[in-house]
Amino acid sequence: MVDERIKRVAELLVDYSTEVKSREHVLIRADPLAKDLALEVYRCALLRGAHPWLRSELPGRAYIFYKYAKDDQIRFFPEHELAEIKNTDVYISLGAPFNVKELSSIDPARISTRLTVVKSITDWRVEKTRWVIFDYPTDALAQEAEMSLQEFEGFVFNACLIDWREVSQKLAKVKKALDATDRVKILSSDTSLEFSVKGRNAVVADGKMNMPDGELYTSLVEESVNGHIRFDIPAILHGNVVEDVTLRFERGVVTDAKAVKNQAFLEKMLATDEGSKRVGELGIGLNYGITRPVKNTLFDEKIGGTIHLALGNGYKETLSQNESAIHWDMIKDLRKDGKIYFDEKLVMRNGEWHI
Repeated sequence: MVDERIKRVAELLVDYSTEVKSREHVLIRADPLAKDLALEVYRCALLRGAHPWLRSELPGRAYIFYKYAKDDQIRFFPEHELAEIKNTDVYISLGAPFNVKELSSIDPARISTRLTVVKSITDWRVEKTRWVIFDYPTDALAQEAEMSLQEFEGFVFNACLIDWREVSQKLAKVKKALDATDRVKILSSDTSLEFSVKGRNAVVADGKMNMPDGELYTSLVEESVNGHIRFDIPAILHGNVVEDVTLRFERGVVTDAKAVKNQAFLEKMLATDEGSKRVGELGIGLNYGITRPVKNTLFDEKIGGTIHLALGNGYKETLSQNESAIHWDMIKDLRKDGKIYFDEKLVMRNGEWHI
């Protein structure tokens, strides 16, 4: 018998996050461990009159590809995947990793090259479909979070099964203030960063593209970023964990990057392309139901009282001008020692907002 919470999440993803309609083409990409949820999402989409289909990713497939593919295979462009996404109205991704460290020994240059090759497919999905990403609770994710599977299931479902329309109204208040702002300043004992968001568009993230959600994100005037920032929550990309990252910016470009753990990976990702050295996104975590990091960016970047900067590609709806094959969120916890100013006005202190 399927867990009632799984049925509720399936309905949430289909009816609220992506608003599946009759006759729409719905691509459901699911890892095998998310089978119960994938079938519930599939059933819901059929009941709404849509035309859904399932794609599954076998554990170990990505490792084999990056380990054994020759350069011409890494650079091969999958026209069939482009054709599929062009015939997709709604994309629902149900991640359920068997091994979160699967790609940790792979040369990151091979991964970044592949991301560059398939960037047009990713761009089409992000910009021209309605999409949502959900991470199904697995033993691997629970271990990363240092929880039992049962505890992690409760953590995940409790973060998702809330009143998202009420969340949306609260986020809209911060959006109004941020859209009226020119200069943003972030200060703490290890951070002093300043930049402009003038003329950019903040987006309310209220469960329509990520689940769980609860953030506000925008883009920065690319050349305006100056100062330094230390990210005290682990930065994770393709299973690689980079800890205690400090970045220094001059006129929008990373000029110095240090990490206590995985310095080599950090440097290789920064060398992906010109845009990977710049900030594509400022995100503000406003989900106070998520109170602790679990080494999963989908959750960690939403923690109420945090901010994150994404190196690399920015989102068109925020009016970002930065392009890159990567989009790597790095999270700063401001709950114990942090301030944010909008045009010299203190709007957040130690994680508490005054808007």
